[in-house]
Amino acid sequence: MPTESGSCATARQAKQKRKSHSLSIRRTNSSEQERTGLQREMLEGQDTKLPSSVRNTLLELFGQIEREFENLYIENLELRREVDTLNERLAVEGQTIDGAELSKGQLKTKASHSTSQLSQKLKTTYKASTSKIVSSFKTTTSRAICQLVKEYVGHRDGIWDVSVTKTQPVVLGTASADHTALLWSIETGKCLVKYVGHVGSVNSIKFHPTEQVALTASGDQTAHIWRYMVQLPVPQPTSDCNQMSGEDEIEFSDKDEPDGDGDGSSDCPTIRAPLTSLKSHQGVVIAADWLVGGKQAVTASWDRTANLYDVETSELVHSLTGHDQELTHCCTHPTQRLVVTSSRDTTFRLWDFRDPSIHSVNVFQGHTDTVTSAVFTVGDNVVSGSDDRTVKVWDLKNMRSPIATIRTDSAVNRINVSVGQRIIALPHDNRQVRLFDMSGVRLARLPRSNRQGHRRMVCCSAWSEDHPICNLFTCGFDRQAIGWNINIPALLQEK
Repeated sequence: MPTESGSCATARQAKQKRKSHSLSIRRTNSSEQERTGLQREMLEGQDTKLPSSVRNTLLELFGQIEREFENLYIENLELRREVDTLNERLAVEGQTIDGAELSKGQLKTKASHSTSQLSQKLKTTYKASTSKIVSSFKTTTSRAICQLVKEYVGHRDGIWDVSVTKTQPVVLGTASADHTALLWSIETGKCLVKYVGHVGSVNSIKFHPTEQVALTASGDQTAHIWRYMVQLPVPQPTSDCNQMSGEDEIEFSDKDEPDGDGDGSSDCPTIRAPLTSLKSHQGVVIAADWLVGGKQAVTASWDRTANLYDVETSELVHSLTGHDQELTHCCTHPTQRLVVTSSRDTTFRLWDFRDPSIHSVNVFQGHTDTVTSAVFTVGDNVVSGSDDRTVKVWDLKNMRSPIATIRTDSAVNRINVSVGQRIIALPHDNRQVRLFDMSGVRLARLPRSNRQGHRRMVCCSAWSEDHPICNLFTCGFDRQAIGWNINIPALLQEK
């Protein structure tokens, strides 16, 4: 008997609440019509240059928006009431079962199972409805995990590519639309070398695996190989390395565009001519990379071909044809003679040069828009990014379908995968930089505000896990590169 009366009472309360709730909806609708009429009369009484038809249309649209928000709010309130009612019923049933001193049997198990399923269903529905409103208020990753360390300012136009040397001394390289490539001290942010041999936009920069030699691709239809000699300046105190996190950062970020001569790049040593110029393309050379060993280089062009060159002789070894539209990127495997090229034709191609007598090619059609980049990992994986707002992870042993798909809210530019931890860094058109693991789980988002981060499109990212200060670099069309310190153990622990 106590159970029945409690359940009936709870049901009556819920029914009365629904009735009062339906009445409140009707009152809301009626008051809404009155309010719309008052607003219309007030607008008609005001001086305005808008035609009456336009004013009426605006009022109707605003009224529809208000009704949508009110309906969503009322739905959330009703769901919350049902959850509360269910919790009360669960509490009453739990006390009754315990008061009857029943043993752990089928009755208790069945009741708890059914009620928990209903509770979970209501909570899921409630969360789904409220997520439409509160999704934009989710907190970002803690700054203790992703910290901005240094900003590299000196280019006069957007930066397309960023790379880190594989040899000592470790320096940062940037390729810019201002026709130059700059080498930087990672610790001090000072420009060390400026390369001015190109007469077009410098679209990519890659460093030789064992020597102090750089490979740059340009809009002047050439790729240049040039040697550099750098001497690192004395590192500043630790407190100065993080100076951009304090007042200096705020003053800098208040500017719409960073100063082109911010760090005195104009007075650093200048290299004006290359050791070798690779000339076989009939269009913009958008990217270039070294094959394993550094004796050959591959270039990708808007003339729809990729070329393989012998570095010592500058001779063309292979012309890789087959793409239907302009190429967007090329990448080489770190340990094998494999090349992957991506294109605007929505495909990327895998070229195999392990057998010197023949080279095979495989075509992969996993995207619906331009494939902006495709890169190898240390293992047997390829990661591809596209303007269709997806990133896909592929297994070289079975490339029929991706093993993971990452869906984003913006086009994805040149991606990079860390060597040791296999973390994917995704730069976006919307200024965001997100980090994912190889299974597609989101790990973090780099801070982005008026105080730190990029203010325009982020074009590229590059990992350097061996550096003690910065282990991730990004560059963008705001004319700057940024060095980040990612606390990888904490990042993986949060996962």
